Amino acid sequence: MTIILMIISLLLDGFITNYLPYLPNHLSLFTPLLTITTIFIITPLYHKKDKNYYIILLIFGIIYDLFYTNLLFLNALLFIGIGYISKYINKNYEITHIRLIIFLILIISIYESSYALILWIFQLVPITLSKVIYKIIHSLLLNCIVGELLYIIINKIPKKYKRISIN
Repeated sequence: MTIILMIISLLLDGFITNYLPYLPNHLSLFTPLLTITTIFIITPLYHKKDKNYYIILLIFGIIYDLFYTNLLFLNALLFIGIGYISKYINKNYEITHIRLIIFLILIISIYESSYALILWIFQLVPITLSKVIYKIIHSLLLNCIVGELLYIIINKIPKKYKRISIN
């Protein structure tokens, strides 16, 4: 089920990006980072399966790089980093609806900041702090909505497949 969710989120990222304006100073309120959201949401399903979880993140990071960014292994490494953070959060905090939104904001901010920092360090694209903040703010609405929907879907999965109870 998690691989299906990852595939759907990966495809929706591309589909939504193609149909919404995505130019600097013309970002939509629905900038997709659905794959990042899905990484956080599926984390509880990989309790005691860390190796499988990180392999899936590596594979989907490489696929994401090949389809959307052409920066091979950049997103693969960022996805693994987001996976580590997600594992830490799920291990130490009970996830509720409000905390889910807070943690998604944190995860999206970390991802976008890390991505921008790497682009800035290697001077691949001119990046300013205002552009990064603008992109983070404009990606929260859609991703929090999708995160809540996925949270509800995963809540319906029998508890034997989850480490924590998702309330």
